Amino acid sequence: MLSIIEQIKQGKLWDFHGGIHPAENKALSSKQAIKAAGIPQELILPLKQHIGSRGDIIVNIGDYVLKGQPLTQGDIAMCVPIHAPSSGTITAIEQRTTAHPSGLTDLCIVIATDNQDTWCHATQYPDYQDRDPAELIEAIRLAGIAGLGGAGFPTARKLQGGLGNVDILIINAAECEPYITADDRLMQDYADEVIEGIRILRHIISPKLTLIGIEDNKPDAIKALEACVNEDDNIIIRVIPTKYPSGSSKQLVKLLTGREVPSQARSTSIGVIMQNVGTAFAIKRAIVNGEPLIERVVTLTGEAFKQRGNVFALLGTPIAYLLEKFDYKADKKYPRVIIGGSLMGFTLPHANVPITKITNCILTPKRKELPLHTYEMACIRCSACADACPASLLPQQLQWYAKDKNYDKCEEYNLSDCIECGACAYVCPSEIPLVQYYRQAKAEIWERKQDEMSAERARQRFEAKQQRMDRDKAERENRFAKAATDRRQHMATAGGDDAVAAAIARVKAKQAAATDTATPTIKPAVAAAIAKAKAKQAASVSEEAIPDNSEMAALRKQRKLQAREQKAAKHAELMQQQTVTEQPPEQASDKKDAVAAAVARAKARKAAQQAQSTTETQPAVDAEPATEVNTDVAVDPKKAAVAAAIARAKARKAAQQAQSTTETQPAVDAKPATEVDTDVSVDPKKAAVAAAVARAKARKAAQQAQSTTETQPAVDAKPATELDTDVSVDPKKAAVAAAIARAKARKAAQQAQSTTETQPAVDAEPTTEVDTDVSVDPKKAAVAAAVARAKARKAAQQAQSTTETQPAVDAEPTTEVDTDVAVDPKKAAVAAAVARAKARKAAQQAQSTTETQPAVDAKPTTEVDTDVAVDPKKAAVAAAVARAKARKAAQQANKVQPNIEEE
Repeated sequence: MLSIIEQIKQGKLWDFHGGIHPAENKALSSKQAIKAAGIPQELILPLKQHIGSRGDIIVNIGDYVLKGQPLTQGDIAMCVPIHAPSSGTITAIEQRTTAHPSGLTDLCIVIATDNQDTWCHATQYPDYQDRDPAELIEAIRLAGIAGLGGAGFPTARKLQGGLGNVDILIINAAECEPYITADDRLMQDYADEVIEGIRILRHIISPKLTLIGIEDNKPDAIKALEACVNEDDNIIIRVIPTKYPSGSSKQLVKLLTGREVPSQARSTSIGVIMQNVGTAFAIKRAIVNGEPLIERVVTLTGEAFKQRGNVFALLGTPIAYLLEKFDYKADKKYPRVIIGGSLMGFTLPHANVPITKITNCILTPKRKELPLHTYEMACIRCSACADACPASLLPQQLQWYAKDKNYDKCEEYNLSDCIECGACAYVCPSEIPLVQYYRQAKAEIWERKQDEMSAERARQRFEAKQQRMDRDKAERENRFAKAATDRRQHMATAGGDDAVAAAIARVKAKQAAATDTATPTIKPAVAAAIAKAKAKQAASVSEEAIPDNSEMAALRKQRKLQAREQKAAKHAELMQQQTVTEQPPEQASDKKDAVAAAVARAKARKAAQQAQSTTETQPAVDAEPATEVNTDVAVDPKKAAVAAAIARAKARKAAQQAQSTTETQPAVDAKPATEVDTDVSVDPKKAAVAAAVARAKARKAAQQAQSTTETQPAVDAKPATELDTDVSVDPKKAAVAAAIARAKARKAAQQAQSTTETQPAVDAEPTTEVDTDVSVDPKKAAVAAAVARAKARKAAQQAQSTTETQPAVDAEPTTEVDTDVAVDPKKAAVAAAVARAKARKAAQQAQSTTETQPAVDAKPTTEVDTDVAVDPKKAAVAAAVARAKARKAAQQANKVQPNIEEE
C-alpha cells in the first residue's frame, strides 16, 4: 500500500464535506499590480493584533520613533511585538475602535508621522541556511509576524510546536474568499520572494514534503510560482478545484493529504503544518531583509471604489485614508464598508478604523452588488445549512442553542469547530445570519472560560497561601516547643527553677494579695443588715420568690400620715385663731373640748329633728329619743378644738330654735337625757356588737313610745336603758365624762322644770345617750365633722320651716349613742347601710302614724355616723361652708322669732 506522501506525489486529491460555489468577483482587483498606499498623517496601532496576549509598551507619549522600531515587547511565544510602520512622534496612547466584529475599543498607540520614513537599525540573516532553527524562530517572533491568512496565530509559536513533529509543510495559496485577490497578486508580483520564504520555512521545519495548494482560478499565479521553483526545493505545486471554503486550514489539509484534523485540535497533531503565502513573504522580509512586519497587502475592491486593486498598506493606516485616496464613492442608500470578503467579513461601525495584521480586504459594495439582508425569517428546516457546512456540523441546532444562550449544548455540538466560513448563511433561504449567532456564542463561551480560569488560578493561589501559612505555623510551634524543651533541660541541668513557672507563681501571688487587700471591712450593723436582706431573700425564694415589702409599705404609710397631720395642724391653727373667742371658759383642755363638741353636735341634730317631727304631727306629743351612733376615732387635739368651736356655734343656734318652739307651745314634757359613757379602746368586733345592741334597744324604745302615744296622750316619762361599757377607762377621760354628764343632767333638769311650769300634764321622757370616746383617727374625725355639719344644716332648715308653720311644738330630746372606736371600714359600711335602712323605715312608720292619729309620739331616728378617711383640706373647706350656711339659717330663724334666748 502506498504511503500518503507517495499518493500525494502521484497527484491524488481528496475532498471535504459540503462547500459552496459563490460568485468570485476577483477580476475587479486582480488586474492591477500591487501599489504603495503611502504614508498617512496618523497611524493607529492596536496593541493586540493577533491571537494571544499583548506586549508591554516600551515607549511614552512624546517619544520620537523610527521606522521598524519596536513599540512593545513580550517574553512569551504567544506574544508578538508591534513596530513603528514609519518614523514620527507618539502623540497618544489611548482607547480607539479596532477592526473587530464587536466594534469595541482597545488600547492603541497613535503616531504622528513625519513623512521622512527613516529606518532604524535592522538585523538581517542572509545566510539563514547556516543559522540554527531556534535562532530563526526567535527572529521571526521579534519581527512581530503572525498568520496573515486571517487567523492571526503567532507564526513563531506554530513553528516551535511543529519542530520534529511534522512531515508535511503546506503553503496555503487557495484564497477562496470572493473578492479577495491579495495573495493572487502577491504571487504574481513577488513569486521569487514567496518561494524564498518557503525555503526558510523548510530549513526551520525540515519536512519530508512541501505542498503549495492553489485553486485553479489563479493561472497567472501558478505560472509565476512554477517559474521560481527548482527540483532541489522539493516543493510540489498542487492545483485544486475552486470550491469555497477550500482555503480553510482543516479543509485544505483534507484536500491535499486526506488526513482529517480532530475536533479542537491543530493540524500539527496529525503531522501537518500550514502557513499562508503572505506569511512566507513576511518571513523572507524579516530574515533576509531585516524588516519587521509593518505593512501587508490589502485588497481594495467593490463597485464603490473608483480605483480598485491591491496595495501595500502600513499597519495602523486608517481605512478612511484609503477610502479617500482611492476614490471611494459611497452609495447614498447603501453606505457600507466591510473588512474581509463577502462571506466572512464584517461591517465597520465607522471608517476611522486602522489596518491590522489580519486585514486582507476592504470591500465597499453597492446596493445591487451585495443586497442587504432586511430581516430574519423563521427556519424552515430545509437542512441546506447542514449540507453546505464544510465542518460537518448541524448549523440549525447550533443556532437554536446559541439563540437560547444554552452554551453547554453549543459546546456539546462542537461549536468550536465552526470556521465561520458563512456557507450556511449563504445557502439559508430564511436569510438567518447564522455566523453572527455563532460568533456571539463563541465570545460568551470564551469569556466564561476565562472567568473559570481566573477563579481556578485564584483558588490555587489561595490554597498555596493556606498551605504556606499552615506550614509556617507548624514550624513556629515546633520551634517554640523545641525552645521550651531546651530551656527546661537547661534549667534542670543547671539546678535552677523554671523561670516561666516562677513568673506565673509571682503573678498569682500578687493577684491574691490584691484581692485580700481590696476586701473592705464590713461594720457589724451593715453586716447585720446584709444578713437580714439575705435571709429575707432566701425566705422570698422559698415562698415562690414573692418579695416582702410590708416594712417599706408601713414606713411609707407612716410618712404619708405624718405629712397629712402636719398640714392638718397648720389649718387647725388658723381655724383656732378664728374661733378661740367662742370657746367657753369651763373647757379645761383640748380633749374636753373635743368630747363636749361631739356631745353638743349629737344633741343639736337630734333636737332639730324632733322639733320638726313634733311640729308636723301634733302640738302635744311626747318626745321619743333617737339613737345616734357616733364614731370618732383618733382625734387630733387641734382639729378637735376647731370642730368643737363649730359644733358649739351650731348647738347654740339649734337651741335657740328649740327654745322658740317651746315658748309657743307650753304643753310639752321635757325629757331628761340618760348618758351612757363608753370610753375605751374598743375592739372593732366588740364595737360592732355594741352598736347593734344600741340599735335594737332604740327600736324597742321607739315601739314602746308609739304604743303609749296611741293609748294615752299624757305619758309618763319613760326611762331609757343605759348601756355602760367602761372597760380599761382612762382616769382623766372618766373624770371629764363625769363632769360633762353632771352638766347635762343639770341642764336637763332646768328644761324639765320649765316644761313642768308651762304644761304639767306631760311626762318627761329620758334620752338614752351612748357616748363612746376613743382615740379617734384624724381622717375619721374629719368625716364625722362633715357629717355633723350636714346634719346641723338640715336641722336649721327644719327648725326654720317649723317656726314659720306652727309656733306651738314641743322640743324633743334625742337619744344619743356615741361610738368612737377603731372600726373595720367594711364592717362599718355594712352597719351604716343597715342603720340607714332602718331609719327610713322608722320615718315612714312615723309619717303613717301621724296621718292616722293626731296624738302620736314622735318616732326616733337611728343615726349611724361612719367616719372614713377624708382629706384634711377638703374637710376644712366643707366645715367653712357648713358654718356659713348655719349662720344664714340662724339669721332667717331670728327674722321669724325675734325673742330667742341664748343658751
